[in-house]
Amino acid sequence: MTNQSFEYNDQVRSEWVDYNGHMNDAAYAAVFSHAVDEFMNHIGLDASARESFAYTIFTLETHLCYLKEAHEHEGLQVSVQLLDADKKRMHVFFVMKNDKDEALATSEQMLMGMSTEEGRPAPFPEAVADFIEKLRQAHEHLETPKQAGRQIGIRR
Repeated sequence: MTNQSFEYNDQVRSEWVDYNGHMNDAAYAAVFSHAVDEFMNHIGLDASARESFAYTIFTLETHLCYLKEAHEHEGLQVSVQLLDADKKRMHVFFVMKNDKDEALATSEQMLMGMSTEEGRPAPFPEAVADFIEKLRQAHEHLETPKQAGRQIGIRR
């Protein structure tokens, strides 16, 4: 069976540190965006596959939760849990941790497969779809993260 484990590694870059002395909120989004790019490679959509399949992935929606400050030069590890998938979409949940294995942030995202020739949504290429199905099966027993499906609002 294909290795389902995914991890994206980075570190808090100096230019990401803001006037509060920790990683700026926009930098968290950038790290998760880089993680999506690496996740695409992981599922079989690296640059050459995107070109040969005329296919890519767009992010349709994202919900970030900031849990803990990250500081300059701190190591970052991002993992992913596939919450759901269909023939052209993935509902994914990324967790960013530091070197102490503390959760720093989460990013729940809806990703859509896109034909670059037609400029519209399209089913995943077969090899990618097979990998996604194996990942879905590997993750279906995992507990849904508590931040998944949250709504923004003021509780009264």
